[in-house]
Amino acid sequence: MSEQLKAERYRQTLQAITSLCENETDEIAMMATIVCELHQRMEGFHWTGFYRVTAPKLLKVGPYQGGHGCLSITFERGVCGRAASMAETQIVDDVNQLHYHIACSSSTQSEIVVPVFDRHGNVKAVLDIDSDNLAQFDATDKFFLEGIVSLLTPTFTNLNE
Repeated sequence: MSEQLKAERYRQTLQAITSLCENETDEIAMMATIVCELHQRMEGFHWTGFYRVTAPKLLKVGPYQGGHGCLSITFERGVCGRAASMAETQIVDDVNQLHYHIACSSSTQSEIVVPVFDRHGNVKAVLDIDSDNLAQFDATDKFFLEGIVSLLTPTFTNLNE
């Protein structure tokens, strides 16, 4: 898919998510909607889901689509743990080249993990997307996925204040 077509598909997906989640305040409902829309609309997404911070330095699986994911991941493990601990998006072109990658599916070849923040900058979750294609993800994915997950910021802020 060309970068222009990918960007247009992301714009349409963002518009759908924004419309579907208008006035929604429940983070799980929003996460489920985001995952569904991304998984159904974007090409090459084999596993799409959230891992939520449920205890210090611990992620637990949240809403997802695809095969089974890990139930829990510490911040010290995997690409999800790295994204959470570093508080920055991780793009991996070839997961087979990473000694710390957690293989939930043997077909996964590339991955992007995007942290979700509350308004104070605390990581509250990560969006994890796996692909069966090498080098599936790039700066276009990073830009749009970071924008999409930012829709969750107010829901996490409301929970803690």
